[in-house]
Amino acid sequence: MRTGLYFGSFNPIHTGHLIIAQHMLNTGLFDEIRFIVSPQNPFKPATDLMPEELRLSMVKAAISENSKFTVSDVEFGLPKPSYTIQTLNRFREMEADKNYSIIMGSDNLRDLHLWKSIEEIAAICSFDVYNRPGSENTICEVLAEIRRHDAPFLDISATHIRNLLNRGKSIRYLVPEVVFSILNQS
Repeated sequence: MRTGLYFGSFNPIHTGHLIIAQHMLNTGLFDEIRFIVSPQNPFKPATDLMPEELRLSMVKAAISENSKFTVSDVEFGLPKPSYTIQTLNRFREMEADKNYSIIMGSDNLRDLHLWKSIEEIAAICSFDVYNRPGSENTICEVLAEIRRHDAPFLDISATHIRNLLNRGKSIRYLVPEVVFSILNQS
């Protein structure tokens, strides 16, 4: 089985995330897209994070109607901050028969050389990179092969959504309706 691994804080998950995931599924390269909710990214401060269980519940709700989307909380049981190599090794222990590819934005290629055990990660899985404005031509010296995708792009960020929430503004249509409801209840 070919599994696309879509890592993120999903703080909160928004429409842009879902469009990228569906686009990747539509390429025919994957049998499923797995959203991996990261409790803490080693490159981002934990201070702005919503509780991890809330983020997990929002992702579950947002993808519940797509049988090709799954969600994983595997990183919740790993040491923090979350390192991709640890997550991949855990998945390989649990599911040796799957082929994995990391789905990421082209803006992340600039810092890929900083990832823990990037050479080992590159030996374990492939990389499917969707172009983001301003970083479409980013070159990555540490990966021999990258599949690039021109996915639809919406200029929506979780930071913008959190800022709107903090100012008491509506986030309707930026997030799936079910996520909008969850955030209005919390």
